[in-house]
Amino acid sequence: MNSFAQAQRAYAPTQAATKTARSSEYDVIARISHRIKRALQRDDFVALAEALHENNQLWTALAVDAANPENLLPDDLRARIVYLADFTRQHSHKVLRKLESAVPLLEINAAILKGLKQEVVGK
Repeated sequence: MNSFAQAQRAYAPTQAATKTARSSEYDVIARISHRIKRALQRDDFVALAEALHENNQLWTALAVDAANPENLLPDDLRARIVYLADFTRQHSHKVLRKLESAVPLLEINAAILKGLKQEVVGK
C-alpha cells in the first residue's frame, strides 16, 4: 500500500453519518410499508402476515412511547398515536381473517411518512 492510500485510510471517516431519530423512524416505517405493499402485489399471504406482524410491533412501540408521561409530544398527538396503534392492531386482525384490505394500513403509514418527511425537511 502506498503512502497516499495509507493517508486516505487513516483520515477516512470511521463511522457512517449519524441518523436522526426521525430519519430512523422514517426508514423503519417505509421498509415495513414496502413489505406490506410487495406482499399484496404478489398475493403472498405468508409475507403479508409477517409484514403485518412487524407493523403491529412498530405501532405498539410507538404507542408505548407516546403513553410515557415523559414524552414531550403534545397530549393530543400522543392520544392520536395510541388510537392509531389500536386501530392498526384491530384492522390487521381483520386483514388476516381476510375480512378487510391492508390498504388503510398503508395509507396510515404513508400519512406518518409524509409528516416525518416534512419535519426533517422543515428543519
